[in-house]
Amino acid sequence: MHRDPPAETVETVRGEDWGGAELRAEQHYRVAYVDVDLSEVRTSGVLFDECAFRGVRFNVSRHEGSAFVNCTFSNCNFFDASFSGCKLVGSRFERCAFDLLSVEGGDWSFVALPGADLRKASLTGARLREADLTAVRCEGATMTDLDLSGAWLHKAALAGCDLRGSQLAGIDPTTVDLRGAIVTWEQAVAVATAMGLDVRP
Repeated sequence: MHRDPPAETVETVRGEDWGGAELRAEQHYRVAYVDVDLSEVRTSGVLFDECAFRGVRFNVSRHEGSAFVNCTFSNCNFFDASFSGCKLVGSRFERCAFDLLSVEGGDWSFVALPGADLRKASLTGARLREADLTAVRCEGATMTDLDLSGAWLHKAALAGCDLRGSQLAGIDPTTVDLRGAIVTWEQAVAVATAMGLDVRP
């Protein structure tokens, strides 16, 4: 997908250890975080606007009602990180690890996750409108009650993925691996209709 180039940062934080810190109602604008340890950090109502995270460890961090808007994440680790009611609109992820990532609610529209390995992640109730999920690996993952309107899912691997309640009307079954995916009856009809089948009672 076409994306505008990342905004230039105006400040750099390098090599610092913020492990276990609690951040509340702060605002960070165009800051580059390089090799920073954010393990076990707790954020609440924090805004990161057009920031860059490179080699940052988010392991076991917890984020509630925070926003990472138009940010870039490169070579970051999100092991057992959780995002609840967070806004990540327009952010992009490159070469990141998402083992045991948990996302509950929030707005992840226009997020770029091409090729991401989400097999051990859980995403529930979030908005992912027009997100770039090209070639994502989600075999066996939990991706329930997601708004995937307009999302790019070309070559996505969703075999065995729990997709119940997620919006699948625009999915192209000929370009997505859906073998063994868990869906509801209504979703099965939507997928069959997308394949050109004439579904009748």
